[in-house]
Amino acid sequence: MMTREEIRELATLQIPEDALAISFYFQPKPPQNKSHKEESILAKDLVRGAMREAEKNGKNAAARADLSRILTIAEDLPRQIGHAKAVFACGALHYWREFNLPPWLPGTQLFVNRRFHLKPLARLLGAQRRVGVVLVNRQQARLFDFRLDELKEREVISHSLPRPRGDGFAGYNAGHAERRLADDNMRHFKDVAEHLKAEIERGTWEGLILGGQETHWLELEPHLHPYVKQRLLGRFAIDTANATPDQIREQANRVQREAQDLRRHNLVVEVIGQAKSNSRGVTGLRRVLRSLELGEVQTLLIGDNYRAHAIECTNCEHLDPHMVRHCPVCGHDTRELEDVCDAVIPAAIRRDVELFYVKDNADFDRAGNIGALLRFRADQRRGQPVAAAV
Repeated sequence: MMTREEIRELATLQIPEDALAISFYFQPKPPQNKSHKEESILAKDLVRGAMREAEKNGKNAAARADLSRILTIAEDLPRQIGHAKAVFACGALHYWREFNLPPWLPGTQLFVNRRFHLKPLARLLGAQRRVGVVLVNRQQARLFDFRLDELKEREVISHSLPRPRGDGFAGYNAGHAERRLADDNMRHFKDVAEHLKAEIERGTWEGLILGGQETHWLELEPHLHPYVKQRLLGRFAIDTANATPDQIREQANRVQREAQDLRRHNLVVEVIGQAKSNSRGVTGLRRVLRSLELGEVQTLLIGDNYRAHAIECTNCEHLDPHMVRHCPVCGHDTRELEDVCDAVIPAAIRRDVELFYVKDNADFDRAGNIGALLRFRADQRRGQPVAAAV
């Protein structure tokens, strides 16, 4: 699976002016027959069409060689059903990367351009958080690393029960044993809470999901540190000792999707509200591009099908929604972008900006289908003139 660093590498790679970047995405579909041939045929048709276009326009031989190599991969894709696949290539730089992905891409696509097409990958960025899944009961805690549908068991924290003794005179020993058992259970949950605190402090996880019985959550949560509680994404009920990886993965995916949907909704409300009050929010392409260039953006929201024309400076890479021939910043020539997202998304990834796609939200549509939550407002810093901030 891809790491955040690998996505950033794709966004920062400088493609020479006379070279081409190839981005190929393969998304498996439910097969209509056991041969799975229809997916391979679609992929090969896309590659062959791009090869014909490259030959017709006299594009460089390195790109044609990369397309030929991708065609070979497309012929073997039916054997890899169950995973999506992404290939990024630039023959001029001898650059080639292949990645297996969760089958969550919008479709099988091929792009030949002057930069890598990262929009499909950006849809996965919300699921790129490093999440810990903790299954807990009174005897053990099972800890898992969970990212992009991949679940790996990290460790097990076990606590042995005290050996039972007789009740003794008038049941004295029975009451004593019950109190000792309650103390042992409390120490177990305290140990688990301290372990989770240490993992969060080390940066192991950015979010946390709890699994088990509700009574065990209630016993654990009073011992959790406040900033561990802040990272809780949700809970699910499951048999801690006997849960299978598939069962855990299914429940963790559900909890994570629900947490992301809630966060996305809250962000849309916050961005629109902050923009209306001229505070830490902006909406509309012009304002978002300006804030992105100034390094103000903390979280970027883009409509699911958002597209817009813009220009990009060939020298300083300034982005502008006004279709001008010369860059208003440095005066160099500009080039037209059919979809400004092709430049905005790599810029957001390079700056480690959180990115969310928004679907079917009428308020966000009216706000321009693009917006951002800001870390700060450069034009509102104390004692700084607006002109200087710009």
